[in-house]
Amino acid sequence: MKQHTIPVLGAALALGLAMAMPQRASAEEANLDCKLRFSLTGWSLIYKHAEGHGVVTCENGQSMRVKIESKGGGLTAGKSHIDNGTGKFTDVHKIADVLGTYAQGDASAGAVKSGTAQVLTKGTVSLALAGAGEGVELGVSIGGFTISKAGKEKK
Repeated sequence: MKQHTIPVLGAALALGLAMAMPQRASAEEANLDCKLRFSLTGWSLIYKHAEGHGVVTCENGQSMRVKIESKGGGLTAGKSHIDNGTGKFTDVHKIADVLGTYAQGDASAGAVKSGTAQVLTKGTVSLALAGAGEGVELGVSIGGFTISKAGKEKK
C-alpha cells in the first residue's frame, strides 16, 4: 500500500503545480500597461451621444486604431469637443481586452473651455480618462462608452 501512496501523492503534487503555473502567468500578464489617445465630439439634449477615434498603445509594442462611441441618457443639454484626450487602462492581459463597452456616469458643467476626468469599468478592466476641450454642457447622464477596432481606411 505504501508503494502506491507515494506515486499518487507525487502525481497530485505535480498536478497542483501545473495548475498553479498558468495562474501565475496570467497575473503577471494582467499588468500590461496600455494607454489611449483620443478625440471625441458630442452633443446632448436628454439623449447624449459622442463619437471619436483614437489609438491604444501597449508597452509590449502593440497598437490598435479604435473607434469610440458614447451613448447615454439623463438630464443633459449641450455640445462639446475633446482633442488629445488620454486614458490609462488597468488589469489588461492583452490589447484586445480594451475593446468593449464600459459603464459610464458623469456630471458636467462647462462653458467654452472645459475638461473631463472619469473612471470607467468593464468587468475587471478599468479606464481612467482625462481630456480638455471646448463646448457648452450641463447635466447628469449615465450610459456606455464603447471602444471598437477601427475599420480600414480607404485610400
